[in-house]
Amino acid sequence: MTAVSLRDDLGAPVPLEAPARRVVSLVPSLTEALAATCPDRLVGATDWCTRPAGLHVARVRGTKNPDLAAVAGLEPDLVVANKEENRELDVRRLRERGVAVWVTDIESVPQALASMRRLFAEGLDVPGPPWLREASEAWAGPVPAPTTRAVVPVWRDPWMVVGRPTFTADLLARLGYEVVGGRGSGRYPGATLEALDDPGLADVVLLPDEPYEFTTTDGPEAFVRVPTRLVSGRLLTWYGPALTESRISLDRA
Repeated sequence: MTAVSLRDDLGAPVPLEAPARRVVSLVPSLTEALAATCPDRLVGATDWCTRPAGLHVARVRGTKNPDLAAVAGLEPDLVVANKEENRELDVRRLRERGVAVWVTDIESVPQALASMRRLFAEGLDVPGPPWLREASEAWAGPVPAPTTRAVVPVWRDPWMVVGRPTFTADLLARLGYEVVGGRGSGRYPGATLEALDDPGLADVVLLPDEPYEFTTTDGPEAFVRVPTRLVSGRLLTWYGPALTESRISLDRA
């Protein structure tokens, strides 16, 4: 491996002269994936990186406001980030400090599997972990015809829902759900509650516990005409080891 020989999902050069031994993750999904695959490499993560439970690494604040000085102070060989979850400004400032950053760009299940496979092989030089092989097998096959129309809110007041192209929409499509709702197109369009609570639009409203934490008393009461189900936000939006659980768990939702 030679410097600037690697490129991330966005095509940006990643100047690694050897496989990364010290990694800081700015993405909860990638933190869980790294901890499950090569925990000795992970030296830092955000405050939002809650999996696995009991993870003991340095914390560098949030995904949208990482403490860049703290990140650099950990002397990482590599920082892993994501196009959607992290700000381009923070990635640029880290690179200006001389920190190598690998940015993932994930809008589908196949992209997620391929992206993580390449990160492990090229950036870390570690074998593909069993959970990644299991997830690849679980999600292999064509996308079925949709059988259920689903509204998936990600925020309320104002209401915002999952749109396309997004990892969540693709994952649900592979379980027979078609995400609907929202004004116009886009990844996370806005919507009115009246428009979403329409049985002519949707068969079910799936209410995740992140990024907005919908609960039994916060969310279901708003919908009087369309049935609701509380679901795990991790199983809907995380693309690491959660993929080994989400197909079975969400299929039963």
